[in-house]
Amino acid sequence: MKEQSLLGQSTNFLSVLDKVSRLAPINRPVLIIGERGTGKELIARRLHYLSKRWDKPLININCATLSEGVVDSELFGHEAGSFTGAKGRHQGRFERAEGGTLFLDELATAPLFVQEKLLRVIEYGEYERVGGTRSLDCDVRLICATNANLPELAQKGEFRADLLDRLAFDVLLLPPLRERQQDIPLLAEHFAMKMCQELGYELFAGFSEKCHQSLLSYPWPGNVRELKNVVERAIYQNPDPSNPIEELVFNPFANHAEPKIEVKESHWSLPLDYKEWQQQQDTQMLNQALTEAQHNQKRAAQLLGLSYHQFRGMLRKYKMV
Repeated sequence: MKEQSLLGQSTNFLSVLDKVSRLAPINRPVLIIGERGTGKELIARRLHYLSKRWDKPLININCATLSEGVVDSELFGHEAGSFTGAKGRHQGRFERAEGGTLFLDELATAPLFVQEKLLRVIEYGEYERVGGTRSLDCDVRLICATNANLPELAQKGEFRADLLDRLAFDVLLLPPLRERQQDIPLLAEHFAMKMCQELGYELFAGFSEKCHQSLLSYPWPGNVRELKNVVERAIYQNPDPSNPIEELVFNPFANHAEPKIEVKESHWSLPLDYKEWQQQQDTQMLNQALTEAQHNQKRAAQLLGLSYHQFRGMLRKYKMV
């Protein structure tokens, strides 16, 4: 995802961007919390390029993609002979990010002994390569991201509470797309026009009303990344680019014989109480999912494309549990 995905005009999204602008010049660690697909890496890039370190390296590492032994070496480097196969000195991510910013994604997956080393870097500005005996000075701003509940993990002893204290100088909570209703049409049209350009279409004919309502009513468990896929898929599958999009495929893994998710065209009597209407729609949807799943909440969550915790959160929101 590129910088272009940081689009939006909803109040909660703009407040995050405003906070990023105020945090960027302050040389302190920042913790970014958000669901998958909400743009955590994009926010980290924005923090870096708005900071005084903008002309220095921005180095990324995803802790979840590396094994326990490798993440230590990748972060801090290693000396020749420090372990089997270590034929030469390896420069770690901290060393490569010197003077700049290091972005650690999926922080919650970092082993506890690595967390202890991160704590030392933040507190004392120094670290040692794996197999090394000499401390190296470190001038790197640390930005970390996760979709996990770190305070809860810290209470369970699965994440170092002292590291959480050091990292949480301030926390950026990224709103999920379902809480940015105002931004969904804006983002959908943006992705659609970019896809039309890529395919050489002269114009984007728009979305039909039923597709527009589908975009607004879908819960978007994959957030902006998922929206981009759905829109781009619809553009290339549209049989006549001169006509508006009539169908959206939200789950490309589903049996093609299944009916596609659609919302029938409706007309409402205005004015109306939108919050009350939205609550009625959500409650009806939750009850239908529970009925079809025979009140198995995990299965009901799957029917709606939600995680179990997201589904439970909606039940609590509407006092259904």
